Amino acid sequence: MHFDKTSSRRQFLKGSLGAAASGFPAIVPSRVLGRSAPSNLIQVAQIGCGRIARDSEFRGILRNSDGARYVAVCDLDTLRIADAKNLLEQAYAQKFGVGKYAEIKTYRDYREMLQDKGIDAVCISTPDHWHAQQAMEAALAGKDIYLQKPASLTIKEGRQMADTIKRTGRIFQQGSQQRSEYEFRYACELVRNGRIGKVQQVFIGLPADPSGIEEPEMPVPSNLNYEMWLGSTPLVYYTEKRVHPQAADMHTRYGRPGWLRCEQFGAGMITGWGAHHIDIAHWAMDTEYSGPVEIVASAEFPKKGLWNVHGAFHVGATYANGAVVYISEKYPTGVKFIGEDGWIWVTRGDVKPGDLAAGKPRIAALDASDLKMLRAGIKDNGIHLHHSPKNDHHLDWLTSIKTRKPPAAPAEVGHRSCTACLLAHAAMKLDRELKWDPKTERFLNDDEANSLLSRKQRAPYGTDYVLA
Repeated sequence: MHFDKTSSRRQFLKGSLGAAASGFPAIVPSRVLGRSAPSNLIQVAQIGCGRIARDSEFRGILRNSDGARYVAVCDLDTLRIADAKNLLEQAYAQKFGVGKYAEIKTYRDYREMLQDKGIDAVCISTPDHWHAQQAMEAALAGKDIYLQKPASLTIKEGRQMADTIKRTGRIFQQGSQQRSEYEFRYACELVRNGRIGKVQQVFIGLPADPSGIEEPEMPVPSNLNYEMWLGSTPLVYYTEKRVHPQAADMHTRYGRPGWLRCEQFGAGMITGWGAHHIDIAHWAMDTEYSGPVEIVASAEFPKKGLWNVHGAFHVGATYANGAVVYISEKYPTGVKFIGEDGWIWVTRGDVKPGDLAAGKPRIAALDASDLKMLRAGIKDNGIHLHHSPKNDHHLDWLTSIKTRKPPAAPAEVGHRSCTACLLAHAAMKLDRELKWDPKTERFLNDDEANSLLSRKQRAPYGTDYVLA
């Protein structure tokens, strides 16, 4: 295999220092900005400027620019750095006027960026194998964190991350934005308040990923630090469909990246979408700080080709309360709770309380065996779950930064949701029933299964390296 010898650690740091220095902003006097002066705003930096950052984090922080501003961006691909800087500065110029915002700093190494004491918080939208390490380092640097899901590549990493967040006292929001959407919160409140009786079964539908053909080795693009992009995972040759598109066309450049379909960097749809819907099942069942106790699963895995995450699959996870959660690509995408007294179904949709009024038709995104249970509402003395302001997950995070109160999806919750996904993945791999202890976070009497709780990390990257 051939590797680009120019991406040594020393050369990378030299280059990143240069990039950081060239990105220092012009000073904008506070009298120009008034109430929007930097001292009155949460100063946010972005780590990872790809598809998810553009679709989620950039939009979330920009629409809340009265209380927070981007001041820096970081990526291992210089094309993405330039695109992000241009996008944000154009948005601020259009909103506030030319010269009435600080120039966006640029970094190629997030570790350099974390040393900037003027940055209050970071959004992390990198590939899954970087999530836990970067969240830990951000917390140790004193930054509050918004982390895209899933929480981690492995259960061990997730535990290390959650413990680090707790120890440092940082505000952490997992990117489980469904917790801030009305239809999901309301469905969970209805289940928590016993509207369907004791929960017996939950059916979760997720998409499935296709396999791919073998892909040839390609030269590493000069704009990409591929060695660092691989992070704690093994060195493998570069090919574009292992990473992300390098197209000149902006739409194609930010299409769905190939790494999502490579087990080296994640577990596939069981963590990709599973982290969302399993989190909702946990929230409704009040198991968000524990998890299943038994897991059985089967799955089809490609026998060849670059893209090797699971295809068709079926999972059954039993919880201590007796409920069984079934997960498969064969079910409609969403979550269906079945109890002794009826059922509730929820999936993504722009649902508003008024949509549930008497006389209104059924809603595809929020339905029940009896519409009366949806229309009854939650009494004042009932169980009310965390309500994000304006149903906005990023605003919820920014509000928590100011109040120092927990947000909708704190680190431990994100870790437990991801853990349930990774338990399902372990059961897929072993193709047999596994017994799990949520307190010790170990499989019972199963050394083979416990060996899947972690992966060997390639120095000098990884969560173990952070804690060393």
